Amino acid sequence: MKFSLVIPCYNEGKNIPLLIERLKVIFTSNDMEIILVNNGSTDNTQNIMKNCLSDSANIKVLNIEINKGYGYGILEGLKISQGKILGWTHADLQTDPADSLKALRLFDNFEKDKLFVKGLRKGRSYSDQFFTFFMSIFEFFILGKLMWDINAQPSLFNRELFENWIDPPEDFSLDLYAYYKAKKLNYKIKRFSVNFPPRKYGESKWNFSLSSKLKFIKRTILFSFNLKKKILK
Repeated sequence: MKFSLVIPCYNEGKNIPLLIERLKVIFTSNDMEIILVNNGSTDNTQNIMKNCLSDSANIKVLNIEINKGYGYGILEGLKISQGKILGWTHADLQTDPADSLKALRLFDNFEKDKLFVKGLRKGRSYSDQFFTFFMSIFEFFILGKLMWDINAQPSLFNRELFENWIDPPEDFSLDLYAYYKAKKLNYKIKRFSVNFPPRKYGESKWNFSLSSKLKFIKRTILFSFNLKKKILK
């Protein structure tokens, strides 16, 4: 298997049919697999997945009964993946799944075992851009690595990088952790522009209000300091 893409889905029932329709058009190669993770959804996500995937050999479903975090769903999907190159993206279609294939093509032009590819979002609000700038500066002073647009999707890397992870976080800090580990291990970082349109249905699981942003910032800051402690041991 060349490539495995993990897509965590939490209460995305309205988006799932559109997502699966898009995946069927894009991913037609037998050496690629999609792992849709029903990450403890409390809506009809699981049933909709079953109804939409009866004829899709390269799209798998992993059901998680209780939601333990965004990162947990991704990690569980990565554990059952078979690809030499791994990655993840979101289910809300704010990032086109086709962007993962754009990222995958970059691996043909660089040393495959030392490359980390990540999207760079365009079309975001000024407030979101300010938030991204603030977090990037903060992480630079705490972790000593310059990392920009940390939560952009998709993220792609080789299996060896995943196998070097120790106690990765099970929440939204997983994006930061993966990016940091790639920097720490001297991977070549390649970024490419991705469009970031509004969601068609539903709302973000963390970026839907000022209070949700503040909670996310608090969790990320705590994780960053804990990661710093591990580095200094």
